[in-house]
Amino acid sequence: MVLAGVEIIIVYAGLLLALLFKAEDAPAGVMLHTEALGATAMVLAVMLAVGLYGREQWEVVNAHWFHEALRIGLGMFLSAVLLIVYGAVAHWSLLDSPTVALGMGLILVALFTERRLYRHLRSSQALMRRIIVLGAGTRALAVDKAHTGGSARAPFKVLAFAIPHTETSYDVPEDRVRHMQPQQRLLDLVLELGADEIVVAVRERRGTLPIKQLLECKLQGITVTEASAFFEREHQHLQLDSLNASWLIFGTGFRQTWVGRLAKRGFDFGASTGLLVLTLPIMLLTAAAIRVDSSGPVLYWQTRVGRGNTNFEMCKFRSMREDAERDGVAKWAAGEDDRVTRVGRVIRKLRIDELPQIINVLRGEMSFVGPRPERPFFVDQLSEQIPYFLARHSIRPGITGWAQVRYPYGASVEDAGQKLQYDLYYVKNHTLFLDILILLETVKVVLFGRGAR
Repeated sequence: MVLAGVEIIIVYAGLLLALLFKAEDAPAGVMLHTEALGATAMVLAVMLAVGLYGREQWEVVNAHWFHEALRIGLGMFLSAVLLIVYGAVAHWSLLDSPTVALGMGLILVALFTERRLYRHLRSSQALMRRIIVLGAGTRALAVDKAHTGGSARAPFKVLAFAIPHTETSYDVPEDRVRHMQPQQRLLDLVLELGADEIVVAVRERRGTLPIKQLLECKLQGITVTEASAFFEREHQHLQLDSLNASWLIFGTGFRQTWVGRLAKRGFDFGASTGLLVLTLPIMLLTAAAIRVDSSGPVLYWQTRVGRGNTNFEMCKFRSMREDAERDGVAKWAAGEDDRVTRVGRVIRKLRIDELPQIINVLRGEMSFVGPRPERPFFVDQLSEQIPYFLARHSIRPGITGWAQVRYPYGASVEDAGQKLQYDLYYVKNHTLFLDILILLETVKVVLFGRGAR
């Protein structure tokens, strides 16, 4: 959000400079010109859609400057095309083609310089949150892996793992284990290491959790975070291994007010109607291609489980042979599934097969954004093997969702468990703002064909 705020100023300033250089009749009050404000919003949306704010991009420590410049350049090119086309349709008076081209050039240079500076600042140890983990078991190890795993650098540093002096077995690196003596205060360790936060990663807490010492640290301004909340904050999912029912019950989130439901329903109706108008030509061409390519109906109705564990018939373009499940047994879709038709392979890659689900959204059976609805056979199977799986049915399922844009296509019980972590995060924290972000992320997924089968 800080990065986006800075770049809004950069984009707006670049457009203003271009106006001052190119527009002969630029008004004196150009600082508040509505064309520049609207253009700034469009550029920001394109930047988000091409992945300039994806965590996988800005957490990479050693990103090559050329790759970053290429991605920024793509964003500016698409923004320029969009602004020129929209400006011609809307009859913008100032932002003509030369002005837009100059503005995008100025913004490209400024964004590249700012992004390199931002990466340098993020890599600084001084700006990282300094964490002490209470515990040394598998939960504590997961916190450590969240920091050191892969090529990404998290915005925190694990300083030590604090455990009682009597504990002799642990799963974390031994050189960072600190055995707390009976007379030693946790606050002393915090002050010694200069920690900002304590993450409680103790699985068995009855009679072992130092409540008074944690309260003492809290009163001194030290942040105390439960492991489940820590993973939720850092990874935007609820880690199943660290979840417990009491945290879900007494924690925040899962609010469903009538105002929120009304706003979401209005958003669903507006977004679905708009998408229907925009994609109607594509849908007609797809229907014709399916009819020519293979025998069988164009649309495919399949039973799925929706809100409150109730079944409904979900509509999709048929992408498989008509006899794909001739034996009547439901099967996961495979990576190179021979049941998929030639047209089906294309429309699944581009997610066009999902478009008829607009019908389900307009009928109120689905939302535009929400957990993907599963088939009853798989729901019965997954609810027995994965804890809290049925919690995803507390809201309407969606055409797209947080799990779809954050995790690749899932075709196994293990994948379903991974995706559930993102679904639970959405169910717990869904807002209209998050829905808009997911829609923009969906555009990026469709453009780059990521995770489709």
